[in-house]
Amino acid sequence: MKKILSFVDSSKQNYLDELKTFLAIPSVSSQKDCDNDTRRCAEWVRDQMLIIGLSKSQIFETKGHPIVFGELITDSKKPTILFYGHYDVQPVDPLNLWTTPPFEADVRNGNLYARGSVDDKGQVFAHFKAIEAILKHEKELPVNIKMLIEGEEEVGSANLENFVKENKKMLKADLVLISDSAMYAKGIPSICYGLRGLAYMEIEVVGPNRDLHSGSFGGAVHNPIQALSEIISSLHDENGKVTIPGFYNDVQKITSKERKAFSKLPFSDKKYMKDLGIAKLYGEKGFSTNERTWVRPTLECNGIWGGYTEEGAKTVLPSKATAKISMRLVPNQTSKKMEKLFSNHIKKIAPKSIQVSVKALHGGEAVVTPLKSPGVKAAVSALQKAFGKSPLFQREGGSIPIVVQFKHLLGLDTVLLGFGLPDENAHSPDEHINLDNFFGGIRTAIYFYYDLPQFLKKG
Repeated sequence: MKKILSFVDSSKQNYLDELKTFLAIPSVSSQKDCDNDTRRCAEWVRDQMLIIGLSKSQIFETKGHPIVFGELITDSKKPTILFYGHYDVQPVDPLNLWTTPPFEADVRNGNLYARGSVDDKGQVFAHFKAIEAILKHEKELPVNIKMLIEGEEEVGSANLENFVKENKKMLKADLVLISDSAMYAKGIPSICYGLRGLAYMEIEVVGPNRDLHSGSFGGAVHNPIQALSEIISSLHDENGKVTIPGFYNDVQKITSKERKAFSKLPFSDKKYMKDLGIAKLYGEKGFSTNERTWVRPTLECNGIWGGYTEEGAKTVLPSKATAKISMRLVPNQTSKKMEKLFSNHIKKIAPKSIQVSVKALHGGEAVVTPLKSPGVKAAVSALQKAFGKSPLFQREGGSIPIVVQFKHLLGLDTVLLGFGLPDENAHSPDEHINLDNFFGGIRTAIYFYYDLPQFLKKG
């Protein structure tokens, strides 16, 4: 173990150089003009698997972007880990808010800045290097490893469920391991045991059959932008609660034990506001910030557009306006039910002066992992050794839809062992990963691979 960890320490610059190459590939899965680069990124991932020692690695085609799968099975008696991650990234807009180009990784103040650095290329790469380090000093890994790296996570993983259904035998394992989440704070290792689900919707409001002169028609025709804004503003009441009938029907109450645990976490509303540059917090009345973002459902407008938005003035009354709305869901809420509730409500409240259409773009379910599972216990042990502190337990406000599918289709629990931080701007300009966490993640992965067999024996 000492030789392996010493090798990691001596290889830091090499790791950074290799990671920068990975991050330089603009694998934006939602943009057609990036399709060739997204494909190139899949090939890079496959080649990297082969380089680190996963001799059986290949690309599987889908109706969308490719899935990369690799494995190293040395002993059927060893436990098998199915590691899941993604090589696709979010769009970089607005580009002008990046300090340095998003696909030219830059190290500043102990952080590595680039799109995908924390979500999820950097975290996937940490496991690549952990496996490589072990195999450079040992003939075999202490576990069997299977790696499933997809290219459509940021657009809803539309083709992943079918791939899992069609390849159950190939994906057979003892547990799933994912590093695509954040620790509680810098210097405070933590394990995420719960994720919220998602229902992602799009609303289009259409008024007149063409754009109109606002001077000639304003005051006589309901402006679609105004109508859409009125619809969106009605979706919350004065206490921050969502007004859609039935929205909270299936929501579980927060247990007193969990609420007490949350209250003991080192969290400051004042620091939170300062970090975000806001003067006041907003949200559902009667709940703390962590409760609102981890265990309560929410509804947010993710984008809205219509009319003239270019430089200068154009006095137009637009023909249509569009918005994207996401709902984060908690256990017992289902994305299909929430999609239906949302769509019915929007159509019911839409004024007769406009036409409205609603469509669901993608969704996924919430999940909670048992804290007493062998995988979670192994993760606790690995984090203690790698970071020198006992980890905290937390939930995460984001969503990883495939976690539920792994449970339903493969019968596997998932360990969420993330090395990111909450303020690293995932999905935003200047995304970055803390380098101490990145290298700590490599060490954690190594310890996890060695510790897991012991905890599985203990049960």
